[in-house]
Amino acid sequence: MRLQSPWHPRLAEGAESPCDRLVSALSEDIGIGRLEVGARLPAHRDLAWKLGIGLGTVTKAYGILERRGLVRSVTGRGTFVAVTESRTGDVIDLSRNAPPSAVSERLIARSLTAIAKRVDADVFNAYPPVIGHIRFRNELARWFRRLGMDADPAHLLLTNGAQHALAVSLSTLCGPAGTLFVEQQTYPGIIGLARHLGVTLSPVAMDQEGMLPEALDHELTTQQLRPAAVYLTPTMQNPTTGSMSRSRREVIATVCRRHDIVVIEDDVYALRPDPDYPPIASLAPDRVFYINSLSKTLNPALRIGGLVVPAAWFARAEAALHASGLMISPLSCSVMEQWLLDGTADAVSAAIQEEAGRRRIIATELLGAAMHQPAHIGYHVWLPLSSAEAEAVDAAAKAIGILVTPPSSTSVGGISAGIRLCIGAPPRADLEKALGAIKAIIARIAARSDDTSSALR
Repeated sequence: MRLQSPWHPRLAEGAESPCDRLVSALSEDIGIGRLEVGARLPAHRDLAWKLGIGLGTVTKAYGILERRGLVRSVTGRGTFVAVTESRTGDVIDLSRNAPPSAVSERLIARSLTAIAKRVDADVFNAYPPVIGHIRFRNELARWFRRLGMDADPAHLLLTNGAQHALAVSLSTLCGPAGTLFVEQQTYPGIIGLARHLGVTLSPVAMDQEGMLPEALDHELTTQQLRPAAVYLTPTMQNPTTGSMSRSRREVIATVCRRHDIVVIEDDVYALRPDPDYPPIASLAPDRVFYINSLSKTLNPALRIGGLVVPAAWFARAEAALHASGLMISPLSCSVMEQWLLDGTADAVSAAIQEEAGRRRIIATELLGAAMHQPAHIGYHVWLPLSSAEAEAVDAAAKAIGILVTPPSSTSVGGISAGIRLCIGAPPRADLEKALGAIKAIIARIAARSDDTSSALR
């Protein structure tokens, strides 16, 4: 005798087609565990009759779910929930934080042609100085000044992107047994890097601007750990999108000076100068390792970062850089130089910021009050949610082919407080589709919470 399906048939809310609404309903219930692996789905005809939709609609929906790896059909037996990790097919990725695309094939070809006409063979035929050729450091320092950071090329080290600069900073300041003080919600990359290097992460309380100075002062006073450093993304904090006011930055610098501790300032989301939000490095140049790169401002493939280091730490940082990599790609450096000289960098940066602004508007219109409204334009948005809600959104989105940043990957201390959505890289149509689906997921989760609360009252 064939077992009955445990699923209670429904169509998801929304104005989409019955097929899309059925796919959404089943995907969500599979994603949040309402339908367990191995559970039978209703027979095609039975489901069509119960929902008042066509048989072909059910067949099409089941086919979509099977292509995504959420269900499997067994000839003569029926359709069953599959292991979700086996999903195949296209997904919309909102988990990778990259800028919108603004570099065309024609622009790349034109740039390479210009480089070929004035190529310096010596740049390609020998190892450069550990910290990079002075001509390229001068150009990167000039770009940093356009972003609001007055960097001295003599104190600037070239790195393979911001992540490499972070690794050099941690190696220099913390070593393999040091401590890094971070916000309770922080950049997933710094969490993974610290674990890889054996650095202990110590969470510090935060609010919508970021790290609380009084909480940092308390932690530094009570723990008194050395070696140690403080990690901050003061503009468009990753993941919460908060930006520290100038006064907050000044107090943070004062606290760190009092405790004789260095700040690692990750400023990759500062896309333009803003006197109301100056780099902490400009307020306390002797107390800050400043990091920025071209990957977030111009192009993800342009893996050139810069690390500005106080003079007292420069020799140790140079040694750490030498141990972690001998050179930055000379071709990438040549592209950077060409773009900065001919104005391409300014044009690309402006185009990226315009598109990022348009995507912010799309996200705000679709997500509304569910989204934290940041002070700056960037490539990610933050949905403040409870830990349980964040995990439910993550699972339900994954089930319908949308990848978000896993809540656990941004949390230090084990309690997630929201979901990061990266809105820069996906095609705009995919972005609108994904954000609309996430809006519907959040609404359904909220409705179930309201129903549960009413039942308890």
